Amino acid sequence: MKLLAVIDYQVDFVSGSLGFPGAEEMDRPIARRIRKVLEEGDQVLVTYDTHGTDYLNTREGLSLPVPHCIQGTEGWELYGEVRKTVEENRKKGMPITVFRKGTFGASPESYAAFSKDRSFEEIEVVGLVTNICVISNICCLQAAFPEARIKVDASLVKTFDPRLQTAALEVLKGLQVAVL
Repeated sequence: MKLLAVIDYQVDFVSGSLGFPGAEEMDRPIARRIRKVLEEGDQVLVTYDTHGTDYLNTREGLSLPVPHCIQGTEGWELYGEVRKTVEENRKKGMPITVFRKGTFGASPESYAAFSKDRSFEEIEVVGLVTNICVISNICCLQAAFPEARIKVDASLVKTFDPRLQTAALEVLKGLQVAVL
């Protein structure tokens, strides 16, 4: 069994308050990956960076004073074709799990509950932002599924700074993640 983890591919990270050039280019390829994984009978995990209206008073908000992914706003929603693909397939009852996370990685409790009756041979991770939420959730996935092979297609993860992208991919290699 395989898992595709789609990390924070939300409006605010693509075209909203923390959007950056190039993030929108991943929309169709990620949507295609979601459809392919589901067609093959495998599972999808989608994370939503989720903040409240008190964001600017949180530890993260004090360090990054840019309101983003406020639950209930358009910026919190998934972006473009990815949104449509996830919504359509959830309505069909396809195996898509959603985590709403208030920080970079989903909570240990979320991953513990998710891993309880599951095991995966392979986990592919796509999404935004490579050096923050992608890398954080990969660490969480490694802890929850220590025997799974984890891979990242470098064209399907992105960050706002090319230097940080390169550095994050090097760190992932050091964490025994296959970077394609």
